Amino acid sequence: MNPSKRQYWIGVLARARLCELQPHEDALRDVDYQLIRAPEVGMTLVRGRMGGNGAPFNVGEMSVTRCVVRLADGRTGYSYLAGRDKLHAELAALADAHLQGAQPSLWLSELITSLANAQATRRAQKEAETAATKVEFFTLVRGES
Repeated sequence: MNPSKRQYWIGVLARARLCELQPHEDALRDVDYQLIRAPEVGMTLVRGRMGGNGAPFNVGEMSVTRCVVRLADGRTGYSYLAGRDKLHAELAALADAHLQGAQPSLWLSELITSLANAQATRRAQKEAETAATKVEFFTLVRGES
């Protein structure tokens, strides 16, 4: 399995909305699994940099939820996501475990692709809304008299 593919789908699952994952809940849970680490809420420190390359500083703390599941066949799924949604964390961990199977193409095509498309649409809408508020500044140069 390509690690960058897994990074991609874990990111997509973390950014998904719960209402987008819930239609797949029955399929995700249709397997024997155990909670290795039940969904739990914690805090993480968020750090930033001025201008993207300045000295790091502490922005503040944010809530995160994590979960680890193991399917009956031994595949282990992980999830970490922003916020306090335990159901979302469990479903994302189950999806990660399913995606590590011998034939992840079904999950990739039906779940990850649809989630990624929805996220791209939201991103494009947000960029269009932001672009509508863009202000162009210009400077008038006084001529010499």
